Amino acid sequence: MIVDLAQFKRRDRALSMRAAAHRSVIWVVLSLLFNLLVWKIRGPEKGIEFLTGYLIEYSLSVDNIFVFVLIFTYFGVPPIAQHRALVWGILGALIMRGIMIWCGIALVQRFSFVLYFFGVFLLVSAFRMFFGKMAPQNFGEGWVMRLCRRMFRVTPEFYGEHFKAKVDGQWMLTPLALALIIIDVMDLIFAVDSIPAVFAITRDPFIVYTSNICAILGLRSLYFLLANLINRFIYLKSGLALVLAFVGIKMIIADFVHLPNGLSLVVIVLILAVTITISMIATRKQTALDNQK
Repeated sequence: MIVDLAQFKRRDRALSMRAAAHRSVIWVVLSLLFNLLVWKIRGPEKGIEFLTGYLIEYSLSVDNIFVFVLIFTYFGVPPIAQHRALVWGILGALIMRGIMIWCGIALVQRFSFVLYFFGVFLLVSAFRMFFGKMAPQNFGEGWVMRLCRRMFRVTPEFYGEHFKAKVDGQWMLTPLALALIIIDVMDLIFAVDSIPAVFAITRDPFIVYTSNICAILGLRSLYFLLANLINRFIYLKSGLALVLAFVGIKMIIADFVHLPNGLSLVVIVLILAVTITISMIATRKQTALDNQK
């Protein structure tokens, strides 16, 4: 991350799709190399657990991108400033998810029946994701923003990539800081779905957290890669809902029917591959017409 941030600091422009694609590939390769290390040191079973958990987290992180696009559009965040907001948002997510994973595993180890509640919760989330519609979001009217405006002075203007600025001798938060706060709050909400989903695969805190880390660290580059292509993944949300439903069912029936993690990995890959392929085929004609215009 230090190398990545130092390199970006020298850039005077936003990340292009080509550069984002290169960085996304690098993050995936690094994650798979780490997976190979886990496989070598802790055995094939742990290797499959990590890979499955990583795939779940990485695919669900695409849902974050839908919301990040809405947040940046709402606050009018310039492309050059979006990277900094994502960096600090991701660092905050790593800390918050670490706390949630630690608390969740402690809860499951003490009260194993909690897994049934997690499973039902994932099924409900899957149902809402599959049948729910994305309603227009007014991020400025939420309780988080109201609280921020009561506690801090906020300037309506951007000051480069700064989260605070001195205006008329007083320090104020910039709209970029508000966007960062909303990003962390939304990631916390998404984590309520994604972390229990990994519990269906493993309760090893090392595997759960490292798979989360690898998925989140690649989210920054993935955002700049997919932000302009997000309209092409029209059926991906349905695919993610099916993934949540599958892991929810796996969690509920775990004491009665054992589904190997290798089988779970194959099912998740198939669901994502099919929904992405169908999405790309269905939007190919519209994309060609847009390019002609």
